[in-house]
Amino acid sequence: MSPAAEPQAFDAYRATYRQTVEASVGFSGVSYDYVLRSKARLLGEVMAQALGPDAAPRVLDVGCGVGVLHPLLAPLCGELHGTDISAPCIDQARRDNPAARYRAYDGVRLPYADDQFDMALAVCVLHHVPPQDRTAFAAEMARVVRPGGLTCVIEHNPLNPLTRLSVMRCPFDADAVLLPRREAEALMSGAGVGAVRSRYFVLVPSLAPWALSLERRLERAPLGAQYLTVGRR
Repeated sequence: MSPAAEPQAFDAYRATYRQTVEASVGFSGVSYDYVLRSKARLLGEVMAQALGPDAAPRVLDVGCGVGVLHPLLAPLCGELHGTDISAPCIDQARRDNPAARYRAYDGVRLPYADDQFDMALAVCVLHHVPPQDRTAFAAEMARVVRPGGLTCVIEHNPLNPLTRLSVMRCPFDADAVLLPRREAEALMSGAGVGAVRSRYFVLVPSLAPWALSLERRLERAPLGAQYLTVGRR
């Protein structure tokens, strides 16, 4: 969840988050489980390529909400930390994922030291951050990552009409202002993150080898429902 989002908007859905998102995307034939697995698979690939296949990185998930991705993300990490402005959501995440470490924060400064993590990520969070606050948000993410570590965001692709419809159908996305890939890249570069690159994904609702091969070939085309942008601090 973003520092600018109203916590109450998410608190009301903390026990039914998965079901609510499923209802907003189900019309497209894409299951929420597939979306989560696609994100975890791609994040694992990015970490292995950039940090090494045997790395056990310390990872911070900024705006983690109830930690719905964390059962899939935790096996990829040495330590998994999550933070959010909603204390009730953090409590729910802590109950559901006892191996991860969670803190609520004030939405301004992340409650972590400089250079503390190997990777900081924000998954579908920036579209809740007002445009005028996004530069500061990106700078905070970069601050807590060690030199040579990774800063990563996953966002909805505003060029995909099914994505836009899914966002319109989701009750806690009422404040969403989607951002194109180039804006995400510019935010990272402005925060001192280098070697920034992006790829689109969630193109074919399958994790079969043929589908992943097709997705890799089309990762630069703005066709996928979401995109991942990553760079090194």
